[in-house]
Amino acid sequence: MIKYLIIISFLCCQLVSAQKVQFTTAVFQTGDSALWATQSFNDKEWKPIGLQTYWEEQGHDKYDGFAWYRIHFNLPSSLKEKAALQDLMEVFFPGIEDADITYLNGAEIGRTGLMPEDKGGFRSGGKYRERHYILRADLPALRWDKDNVLAIRVYDGGGTGGIVGAQSFIRFLEPVDYISMDAQSSDFKIKDKTVSKEITFQNRYSKNLDGVLTTTLNCNDSLVKKQVKSVSLMPGKNVISVLGLASEEAATVNFVFKETIKDSILQSIQDVPYILTPKEKKEPKINSASAFGCKLGVPFQFTIAATGTRPMQFEITDLPKGLKLDAVKGIISGKVEKEGTYRIKITAKNNTGKDQKIVDLLIGTKNTIATPPMGWNSWNCWGLSVSDEKVKSSADAMISSGLANHGWSYMNIDDGWESSERADNGSIRANEKFPDMKLLGDYLHSHGLKFGIYSSPGPKTCGGYLGSYQNEESDAKSYASWGVDYLKYDLCSYRRYFPKGILTLEELKVPYLKMYRELESSGRNIVYSLCEYGVWDVWKWGSEVGGNIWRTTGDISDNWTSLKEIGFTQEIPASYNGSDYGFGDPDMLIVGYVGWGDNLRLTRLTPSEQYTHISLWCLLSAPLMLGCDLARMDPFTYNLLSNDEVLAIDQDVVGKGPKKTDLPNDIQLWVKDLADGSKAAGLFNLGDKLLKKSFKLSELGFANAKSIRDVWRQKNLPSRDEIEVNIPSHGVMLLKIVSK
Repeated sequence: MIKYLIIISFLCCQLVSAQKVQFTTAVFQTGDSALWATQSFNDKEWKPIGLQTYWEEQGHDKYDGFAWYRIHFNLPSSLKEKAALQDLMEVFFPGIEDADITYLNGAEIGRTGLMPEDKGGFRSGGKYRERHYILRADLPALRWDKDNVLAIRVYDGGGTGGIVGAQSFIRFLEPVDYISMDAQSSDFKIKDKTVSKEITFQNRYSKNLDGVLTTTLNCNDSLVKKQVKSVSLMPGKNVISVLGLASEEAATVNFVFKETIKDSILQSIQDVPYILTPKEKKEPKINSASAFGCKLGVPFQFTIAATGTRPMQFEITDLPKGLKLDAVKGIISGKVEKEGTYRIKITAKNNTGKDQKIVDLLIGTKNTIATPPMGWNSWNCWGLSVSDEKVKSSADAMISSGLANHGWSYMNIDDGWESSERADNGSIRANEKFPDMKLLGDYLHSHGLKFGIYSSPGPKTCGGYLGSYQNEESDAKSYASWGVDYLKYDLCSYRRYFPKGILTLEELKVPYLKMYRELESSGRNIVYSLCEYGVWDVWKWGSEVGGNIWRTTGDISDNWTSLKEIGFTQEIPASYNGSDYGFGDPDMLIVGYVGWGDNLRLTRLTPSEQYTHISLWCLLSAPLMLGCDLARMDPFTYNLLSNDEVLAIDQDVVGKGPKKTDLPNDIQLWVKDLADGSKAAGLFNLGDKLLKKSFKLSELGFANAKSIRDVWRQKNLPSRDEIEVNIPSHGVMLLKIVSK
């Protein structure tokens, strides 16, 4: 009976088609012997085994160690005769656990992982790692139209073991196997809303391989443009440029390469960046928030944010005593010794015209900031590798890119700047990456920017650097002497001083209140950012311990799931927001080039998701802290961050949070009251399909709309009750509505 089963297994172990020989079964033996690799070894007493499931599920329960599979197969010469290219063959296994060495008729053709006898000892090749072993078709070990043996030596280091997966086979490589198409690595290039893309092909064959590259651009589920280009790929690297992908709406582009020998295809579908923000004008436009707060009798610095052709001249009327204006840079500095609200009129002039704006200076008010801070933080791009050089280059890029002209001003160093030891007098020191913090602060201030720093109430920061535990007074004085304008105070190791790391609310308040008192007496106007991840409902008490802003969440990541789970759960925390109280912080912005270290990449958010990100954070009255490499500011990201009408929603002086309404089909409406009596409304499509629909504004709570403005496009819409929307998946329509 056993011999009969073995004969059947040999007959059924292979399925031959014009393309491949597929393996379904083998014969199997536990143990280990070098003889088992040879083609001539007599394995007729071995037992049959399937190649789709682990050996534990086929009668070898709890067996760990060495075992061998032997697959007998006939290799028909017709397979070679019908092959388009007759150079290379592939032996494929979908998965082997844990490590293997594979032999063909006694000749080793590949191995994955390390065996116990190897240098360094056993190492798994990966539970779900495919094996692709390539061999030349003229390999002497191959036996055409005769019996061949694949012998697979497997070592299982524990748990399940063996060959698993849907299909194992041997085949000739097709033309498309020699070609790789990379449409992801290169960024879209944008110039005046014209979008282009470079696609890199690698041809690993020895001769040219021809094909056709078809590019289709689709917008709102309709074909916008189609390009067909004949391509001849030389051996090696080939770069093909695709032009004319411009779209003023959300669009996807589909790249399809079809090689001409076998008509096999390679394909890549991507979202195309689309720019909605109108181009900046030459005439001056003042973009500063209409209120700015500062403590009484401390150094004051306020930089007028204004776009337009430079040089530009600034003038101010009714500037309070103690302040002066740099008329060229637009920087107001000095000290104000008398508490009050000072209303000033700012004028900006250039050779094309002028602009004016009224701004209230709130001196000595309860909250040291009037609107959520806007700026940059080093963490999401540089992580612990941040340095003085990187901060300065980021500051230079903040200026040269033009973002500073839209109100972006804080340059905040996150974790990784601290020395491993304090000075002899107990004061905090920077490590070798930051040779002089005072000079760095002066550099930033001379460019009209603000200087931010990071610490923890614990003895160590999250990155393992020195925290401020029992050194709060000394650290606050050091920050002030360096000219610090912002402190992010991250809970981190402070929790270790309590049983199981659990604090009561009153215990949690203690270190934050202690640092606040030291900052108050430091002689600086330092924005105080509490970071305890929202676990203890910080929005209810953050202001009590002196916080200006407070983290309401854990860390955000640059993907839709993280953005959705964090951003769209902020209604309650944001309901506590207000310019006289403080602002909830749902974490930093994840647009542009990010990476949390030196290996940066473009955010994984789609263009539409990035519009949603910025729109929602502005509706939430959230701090806007960039986490990207400012030196690699592409036109699309700049468009996201330079729309002054969008930013004005965030910088509205009332500072309220929005209210949410859930609508059918994964639609959410978020509405925020603005200081001028109008409302900002974000209609978000959280679904996976295009939303093409008409809404009645009256049914959404906007009766008698006097004006409706598409804020991203800075364009007025017809003032009627019914509004047509085309909102892409994970996208937004942001409106400003004035009622009669």
